[in-house]
Amino acid sequence: MRLSETVAAYLDHKRSLGMKFTAEGFILRAFCKALGDVAMNQVRARAVKEFLGGSDPDRVTTTWTKKYSVITGFYRFALARDHVRTSPLPNRAPKLTEPSFIPYIYSQEELKRLLDAVPAACFSNKVAVEAGTYRTLLLLLYGAGLRLGEALSLTAADVDLDQAILCVRGTKFYKTRLVPLGMDLTFVLARYVGAPRIDRPDTPFFRLRNGERVSQSVARNAFRRVRVLAGLARDGGSRHQPRLHDLRHTAAVHRLVAWYRSGEDLQFMLPRLATFLGHVNLAGTQRYLTLTPELLDEASARFERYALGTTFGDQS
Repeated sequence: MRLSETVAAYLDHKRSLGMKFTAEGFILRAFCKALGDVAMNQVRARAVKEFLGGSDPDRVTTTWTKKYSVITGFYRFALARDHVRTSPLPNRAPKLTEPSFIPYIYSQEELKRLLDAVPAACFSNKVAVEAGTYRTLLLLLYGAGLRLGEALSLTAADVDLDQAILCVRGTKFYKTRLVPLGMDLTFVLARYVGAPRIDRPDTPFFRLRNGERVSQSVARNAFRRVRVLAGLARDGGSRHQPRLHDLRHTAAVHRLVAWYRSGEDLQFMLPRLATFLGHVNLAGTQRYLTLTPELLDEASARFERYALGTTFGDQS
């Protein structure tokens, strides 16, 4: 059996189980392209090592480990079905030679700088997306904690401003969820929509100047311009700069800080946050709760209040 045929069978198998497997599909198709459409028993360990490491096969990055995980699952599938007798992968993944990516949590002041930079970033007609559209997209990603793909997949029918609810369809886990909108965000979306107009229900909510749906590549390219104009950067090279997806991480952290400050019961509220973000369990949400100085201060203050209350209670 050839490599491309086995990859196609593996993707069909995973998707039949309800998985989108989008990123994994990209990796496996790149794997086929890099090695050529050879027979499964002709895949060599050296070629696999070069695919995992790219230009530096001995450097183990987060990208390396992601590729390794995907290809390992693929070979587990192939071995179980006798498409191949041995795996060309290393027996175990070595330790990372670079630190894991840490999400960037924007401050309120930095969020304002990003929004202020949008008009300059989208000023030219050569830029595919208008400033008003892109500013609304940024506010929605932060205000509703959406994934970029979820926001860009919205249609006119999915945005119910009268009820202040978004219908997010076909999410990462093939689920549909309703996302309530706050008053401020509802006003932003209403202002973006403008005067009443007749749209087909399937009309994209976020459109380019030419009327087509905003793509993820256009959104990410625009964000790089916005980030540079806003003067936001951190050490670590281009691979570690603040990302558009970090608005979702920021939304989760800022919500947690607000709950700390208002004295909410976090054991009660965290499952709600997981539902709001579209996670299937709390483990997925925990990845978004980066420990920032502000969050640490609020957690410490709450613990101090708890400790003092316990101490005084014991003395009474």
